Amino acid sequence: MDKIVQWIRDFFDQNGRDCRAVVGISGGKDSAVTAALCARALGAGRVFGVLMPRGEQWDIANARALVDYLKIQHCVINIQDPCDALFKSVQEGGLTVNNQAAINTPARIRMTTLYAVAAIMGGLVANTCNLSEDWVGYSTKFGDSAGDFSPLANLTVTEVKALGRELGLPAQFVDKVPEDGLSGMTDEEKLGFSYAVLDKYIREGVCEDAAVKEKIDRLHRLNLHKITPMPCYNQ
Repeated sequence: MDKIVQWIRDFFDQNGRDCRAVVGISGGKDSAVTAALCARALGAGRVFGVLMPRGEQWDIANARALVDYLKIQHCVINIQDPCDALFKSVQEGGLTVNNQAAINTPARIRMTTLYAVAAIMGGLVANTCNLSEDWVGYSTKFGDSAGDFSPLANLTVTEVKALGRELGLPAQFVDKVPEDGLSGMTDEEKLGFSYAVLDKYIREGVCEDAAVKEKIDRLHRLNLHKITPMPCYNQ
């Protein structure tokens, strides 16, 4: 924990000595641990949480409880109207919104919202993705996969949970069942395997189910474009 905290301090010393960390708060473990790390590194006064429900969010109480627990300032920005307006414009342009657009676009609008808040207050946006999610592409390109700094990028879900406990976060934040808040499904339901299985494969190279191993490998190959630099033509 101490090394990550110091890394955050060093990053802000080098890139924004007076900046605040802007963190999208879902109430899940990743945003909870990221916000807690930033508060530990910078002080609660330099962390700003942004709650971004889309219409009615059934578990928003958890997000509110987190900002209260960490004693960080926050705001609530509902993204329902921007999503509706964009989809309406798309349809007026003669296109039909499909399932992929319906799920990924709100995540990108949320990231746009975070950067708007960061611009208003002079902040740097925290990326809250972890290694397990990134490994299989369980993130939205230019959505939750974006940000200015990423404390959890090299930690698996198992390790993020352990870090949350080391930070003293209550179980309601660390052990909350992970879901994207957009599709109505949990992460593991969408992926088709548990994070425990994925984390063991990432760290130890062991996966006892051949079909699951093949799926993890395939997802990793297909989604490398999300975590590698954009291909550029070199003249």
